[in-house]
Amino acid sequence: MMRWWIVVGAVNGFLSVAAGAFGAHALKSRLPQDLQVIFETGARYHMYHALALVAVGLLGTVRPSPLLESAGWAMLAGIVLFSGSLYALSLSGVRVLGAITPLGGLGFLAGWALLAVAAWRSAP
Repeated sequence: MMRWWIVVGAVNGFLSVAAGAFGAHALKSRLPQDLQVIFETGARYHMYHALALVAVGLLGTVRPSPLLESAGWAMLAGIVLFSGSLYALSLSGVRVLGAITPLGGLGFLAGWALLAVAAWRSAP
């Protein structure tokens, strides 16, 4: 299962680069500046957490742990809720979608906390 997190992280890394390029090129002339910034924030956090998912998978290949599984799921939920809501908000202009974003932030926080505990417990 841990190798799966490396694949999921790599796929999300690909998607975040694609989103960033789309935002920088296709949306530059179509979106107001404030919505461009929102889209870029989604892409930036998408990449940070794609890399974190790769780290979860790599650590898990050395020391598998249910905590790492939970960290991966929390971060993936964070990507969907945080970055996804920012992408949707910026593309649609529907500001109420921003209410979903903090839930994704909580997913990110939980994922990082679980990763820290898993790493601490796996130390020799």
